[in-house]
Amino acid sequence: MMTMLEALPYRHVLTLPTEPSAVRMARETAERALVEWGIGLRHPAVDPALLILSELVTNSVRHAAVLSPTVTVIYAAGADCLAFAVHDRHPCRPQLYGAVTGTDTGPGVGGLGTVMELVLALGGTAVVRADADGRGKSIWITLPL
Repeated sequence: MMTMLEALPYRHVLTLPTEPSAVRMARETAERALVEWGIGLRHPAVDPALLILSELVTNSVRHAAVLSPTVTVIYAAGADCLAFAVHDRHPCRPQLYGAVTGTDTGPGVGGLGTVMELVLALGGTAVVRADADGRGKSIWITLPL
């Protein structure tokens, strides 16, 4: 992918309570942002991106709420790239690629397997970035447009 995340001209940040309604709110906010940024909801990357986003926020709600009262979603886009991150304050950092290969069997792995299959099928990337203090993480997804 040619675009560097720092150079993406469109950005939006949303912080929500780590509760089930966060999934719907994160998805609806993504749809509004994409339309505002001129990315049509019928673009072939949009439905998989929304599914990936929903799964990652769901994982934060299910597995991180006990240590993370909020979940933050960062949305970004450019002419050839869509990126988003889901951040919570739970220290567990899942092995994203292990979810596809079957080498990781921790909580939330079934959904992460689906996430990673979609990311890879679309030619995207996924990375887990730990917070500086080690008590939280962000899962970044980047997809070509």
